[in-house]
Amino acid sequence: MGLLDSIFRPDKNRAEQEALKNARATFKTLTAYRPAFTTWRGAIYESDLVRAAIDARARHISKLKVEIHGAAKPGLQSKLRQGPNQWQTWSQFLYRVSTILDASERTTCIIVPVLDEYLVTTGYFPVLPDKCEVVDFKGEPWLRYNFAHGQTAATPMKDCAVLTKYQYKNDFFGDGNGALDETMKLVHIQNEGIEEAVKNSATYRFMAQVNNFTMADDLAKERKRFTQENLVADAEAGGLLLFPNTYQNIQQIKNTPYTVDAAQMELIKTNVSNYFGVNERVMQNLATGDELDAFFNGAVEPFAIMFSECMTKCLFSATERAHGSYLIANANRLQYMSTTAKVQMAKELGDRGALMIDEIRELFNYAPLPDGAGQVAPIRGEYKATDDLTDEEEGGSDAE
Repeated sequence: MGLLDSIFRPDKNRAEQEALKNARATFKTLTAYRPAFTTWRGAIYESDLVRAAIDARARHISKLKVEIHGAAKPGLQSKLRQGPNQWQTWSQFLYRVSTILDASERTTCIIVPVLDEYLVTTGYFPVLPDKCEVVDFKGEPWLRYNFAHGQTAATPMKDCAVLTKYQYKNDFFGDGNGALDETMKLVHIQNEGIEEAVKNSATYRFMAQVNNFTMADDLAKERKRFTQENLVADAEAGGLLLFPNTYQNIQQIKNTPYTVDAAQMELIKTNVSNYFGVNERVMQNLATGDELDAFFNGAVEPFAIMFSECMTKCLFSATERAHGSYLIANANRLQYMSTTAKVQMAKELGDRGALMIDEIRELFNYAPLPDGAGQVAPIRGEYKATDDLTDEEEGGSDAE
């Protein structure tokens, strides 16, 4: 049994899947755009510069911590706390979701439920079909997928999480990375120019003027003689070109391939950085403190919010959400701070009881204290909790 069978269980709902294969009705949208897309097969992902930017985002996003709250679906919650599915960890899952969202043709990532043999949801998996379209099936929108090797499957849209970027014309899917095409052409030209320069550096070409030949046959014989004596592998010349005195104006032909200069290359890097919201320092793991905090605000947090909301909506019903059940992906933003800033925060907030011992330890990547000993907020001697104030101290505060 393959991965597709493990996720969609077509053997258990074969009649429904067969009906969806032949479904002709397209779910009508407000914009009249056909709600379908085909995969670009990762063309944009083959550029080393673009891949570095996408990887930087995905690496930081993979550090998000996924938490589930509420009392609904306790069995599924227990499984999801161990991981999103039986093949991936949450870190791998988030990395793949971020990469698909940035690199796919329609800047769209679809997360589908993983079904067991009884068609009960046991987890979630991000899919990258060759083609996906929204079809109308029994009055409801369904996502129908076509995978490589002709495999097909479908799921109700309400059971899936659909994450998008650059969504404008299409009601369901993103508009893609077409805006980056011109920059990608420049990257391609630059790479080809470098490749041609390396090839040409290993070749020697020349031109010469040949005199005293009036007959075409004589010129052809001279060309053959020169080739046999100089260019044949076993020629006695030993790799040294010998020109007779009938050759004049001998000149080397120099081919200088075009390569992008430093200023233009810097512009290309800036375009890619602006497009993905990842600067060179983040890509090279050199950013610290305020730089990482700005990156979190602009790139990681928007993803975390969209992912949390989409997963909550497909995981829990409206009633379950109303009663406080939700999934959230969050990060300890304080980890981005410098060590000096962490020490200062622990000193200022820890002494006043604003942080618990385990929270302070987490700042420095220490494990929590055993037996819940770290679940207390220490208060330095000159500070007191408001519940412990005497009447005189409270009165003094009022008087002041």
